[in-house]
Amino acid sequence: MIREVLQVGDPTLRKVCAKVTRFDGELSALLDDMKETLKKEEGAGLAAPQVGVPIRAVVVDVDEGYFEFVNPVFVWQKGEQTGAEGCLSVRGKAGTVTRPEKVKIVFQDRKGDRYSLVAHGFFARAICHELDHLDGILYTDKAKDIHDAE
Repeated sequence: MIREVLQVGDPTLRKVCAKVTRFDGELSALLDDMKETLKKEEGAGLAAPQVGVPIRAVVVDVDEGYFEFVNPVFVWQKGEQTGAEGCLSVRGKAGTVTRPEKVKIVFQDRKGDRYSLVAHGFFARAICHELDHLDGILYTDKAKDIHDAE
């Protein structure tokens, strides 16, 4: 099911999200909906609060593949990259944001199994952007400039 993507100004986008404690059909349905919504919106990532569910779950779809991260936590961050970002919750705008070049996260999947992952480049940028959403942070809070997207 395609879900509505909340827009800047909605208070849900500014909440610190709750840790996922139930790995059940409801979580699986949410992740399936988020994947479908992300595909329709043609984005690189989507966090649960962006579809009105304030829990610690994100999906990312980049060249490296499609990923679901539940209760993700940074283990370390290295280097620096600066580049353009946009957001499905801040339509029509873009900004320049500095992020780590490489990150390692630990996370759970939809069943609750634990994993770790190292990402670099755009994949790392997408992960950082989506994990910020789980703490109520938008890229516009970190951007050096905000302008109309091309």
